[in-house]
Amino acid sequence: MTLDGRIALVSGGSRGIGRAIVERLTREGAQVYFTCRTDPGVPGAVAIRTDHEDVGSVRSMFDAVGERLDILVNNAAINPRTPLDTVTAEEIDRVLTVNTKVPVLAMRAAAERMGRGGRIVNVSTLNTVVPAPGRLLYTISKGALEQATAVASRELGPRGITVNTVSPGAVNTDMLRSANNAETLTQTIAVTALQRLGEPDDIAAIVAWLTGPDAAWITGHNIRATGGLLV
Repeated sequence: MTLDGRIALVSGGSRGIGRAIVERLTREGAQVYFTCRTDPGVPGAVAIRTDHEDVGSVRSMFDAVGERLDILVNNAAINPRTPLDTVTAEEIDRVLTVNTKVPVLAMRAAAERMGRGGRIVNVSTLNTVVPAPGRLLYTISKGALEQATAVASRELGPRGITVNTVSPGAVNTDMLRSANNAETLTQTIAVTALQRLGEPDDIAAIVAWLTGPDAAWITGHNIRATGGLLV
């Protein structure tokens, strides 16, 4: 139980990678709170119903957690199809709010509650290295979050708080399958060294390591968890 006694908050923990992270941190001994729109009922974890399209969600989730926090995982995100010729100001605001603004405000709120040994992990995407057509807003919002990680790691490092990014490649989630057809997924597997899609548990294992004691010397890094996907 490497996280025994630690308090963790995971945004977007109802399905896919987020749910796997919630389940893994719970198994490692942490008391886990997670945000969701509909409670999926993860044993041992506490669901906080909220909508990250509203920046007020930051206050509601930290009110639920209380005055102490050891681990923050910013996982919640939206990935609408937004080719350049369809982008609107309203859609820019919506995607940046969920994928960048709320995570940054959550980092600020978390840092106010963390002591030495605090851990912040931001979940990004390989799309910031391999841009995908039609994913303009998702890509720029996650790129901004990666830069926020780099800056926050420098600012919070003197306090003993680590801040890192995990950037998954092709992971077997509803989001991936809704954005790609079967032929595209087959081609992706063919150029991946491990010859398969990633699974949510693969990413959860990396996040669990980053939030545990063995990663105390790792900060400001972006771990690209791709299974050897050629880029």
